[in-house]
Amino acid sequence: MPRLIEGEDLASCSLEEAVHAIDAAGFEPREEDSLMHAARWLRRLGNNATFLGDRIVTQLVAGPARQEAESAYGPQAIVLSGMRNGFFLRANVWPSERDHAVRTSGARSFVYGIPHDHNFDFLTIGYFGPGYRSDYYEYDYAAVAGRCGETAGLQFVERSALSPGKLTHYRAHRDVHRQLPPESLSVSLNVVAAEPSAGWFDQYGFDVEADTVTGVLNPTSTEVFLRLAVGMGGAEALDLAERFGRTHPSDRLRLACFEAKATLAAVPANADAIWREAELCGSRLVAEEARSRRRMLSLTA
Repeated sequence: MPRLIEGEDLASCSLEEAVHAIDAAGFEPREEDSLMHAARWLRRLGNNATFLGDRIVTQLVAGPARQEAESAYGPQAIVLSGMRNGFFLRANVWPSERDHAVRTSGARSFVYGIPHDHNFDFLTIGYFGPGYRSDYYEYDYAAVAGRCGETAGLQFVERSALSPGKLTHYRAHRDVHRQLPPESLSVSLNVVAAEPSAGWFDQYGFDVEADTVTGVLNPTSTEVFLRLAVGMGGAEALDLAERFGRTHPSDRLRLACFEAKATLAAVPANADAIWREAELCGSRLVAEEARSRRRMLSLTA
């Protein structure tokens, strides 16, 4: 489960002070001093019970133009700072099952009931309300290829709530949780690690009852563009798919290359040849998917 960061600090700070302090030192969650520095300032910001409400009121009064310029709002997230020295700050709103947003949009709109990991580290603190609840698990990311239906090796740890003042470190590719709605409307604050390479590392969904991977939750735009380019034809697009399929550092993109080429195959034998090549490309994920696709082709032959 996420690492609990304990310690008492009764001081409080403004949002600007927290952003400046963390920015001055940077945020590197794999370095203990950096992690503890950011955690200290997040706790102090969490002790400021009025800053978020005041900020929201100010922006509502200012009107839509200033809201869009200063902050990014979604149905759940409020971005509190732009990208800084390895991080950004945000607040997350967690409605209860009784709240209108959940009753009209459904629990899945707020990621409730969807077990998942994260491809980035972040610190979080319970700021307002009783806090969302989670079933927490851990797993070995390096042991998983990422194939749908693959055994995940999840280890259940506990169910607990992000209560007010509780501060934890969610570890990338290790902590898995299935979030459940809080008893009443709640808010958490986050310091989120911002690494340019994070998008190339997969974030998985899980079936905790079956202990399997259900899919990738962060497909990249590069995959979409590549499939589109290959599908529209052209020797240059096919050449790019050939090169990326053999050498790209992202297994997920390499798989997309073979899928795009196989889609163009006129007959099953040609598709089988493409997947046979994929089996030998050196990627465990691609090889496992290729064997599965070849079995499916043999059943339809």
